[in-house]
Amino acid sequence: MQPLFDTALLLTRKRRALARPANGADFLMQRAADDLADRLAAVDRRFSRAATLFCQTGHTAEVLAASGKVDDIIRVESDPAFLADASGMITTAETVPFEPGSFDLMVSLLAFQSMNDIPGMFAQIRRALKPDGLFLGAMTGAGTLSELRESLLAAETELHGGASPRIIPFADIRDAGALLQRAGFALPVTDVETVTVRYATPFSLMNDLKAMGETNALIDRSRRPTSRTLLARAAEIYFERFSDADGRVRASFSIIWLSGWAPDVSQQKPLKPGSATVSLAKILGDTGTDK
Repeated sequence: MQPLFDTALLLTRKRRALARPANGADFLMQRAADDLADRLAAVDRRFSRAATLFCQTGHTAEVLAASGKVDDIIRVESDPAFLADASGMITTAETVPFEPGSFDLMVSLLAFQSMNDIPGMFAQIRRALKPDGLFLGAMTGAGTLSELRESLLAAETELHGGASPRIIPFADIRDAGALLQRAGFALPVTDVETVTVRYATPFSLMNDLKAMGETNALIDRSRRPTSRTLLARAAEIYFERFSDADGRVRASFSIIWLSGWAPDVSQQKPLKPGSATVSLAKILGDTGTDK
């Protein structure tokens, strides 16, 4: 598989962002953590052992602990800086370093979108789960930063007659669901939530992305420094196309939620075709539907 992301560069930028925290820049992770708490509350299950995978902050582990449903939690990160004073395991990025059937819950928030081998990660997670173990994940998906993408593309095309990739490609919800099935998860479910954030200027958005460590780490990115002229023109286009009546600009973030269970004989299964015990005609007749 041809890699899309410069993993070493991405790690460097994440460490830099962690060392220079910006107030409120973790809003997306906080939103995902709050949603995780709601989703976990709806699961009628207690988990003996859980792992959080490459979340880079303690938000996810804190939600699991606060739920009262998890006995033991281990954090897995790709660099010691992300653990700070917390305990956990350091491993190579995009690696799930556990024996098959080791956990009954695995969670990852806002990490998959910048991984080179998402199918491989899903397959590793599936193997590390016990039968009837649960995977919950969230990733940014198609539509994320569409306004910034369009503005940069238009500005660079206008100024230079062509454009280089500056915003990473994001997965579509249908593709994400298909990857869960391909990895062997039972009862896979995907849904998407769009979060719209308003900023005083596009530069405020760019500052937040830098504070998240989410600036361009594509291998095929342009090595030419981004000029002030390009950024200024992109900001003008952003204001022209995506500002509200009060002058603030919109930024969209689409969060794809994923869930799936490791297969187990106890799980419900769809009926085989032709095995129904009541005819459709009788159902329609009972409900008074006319033909």
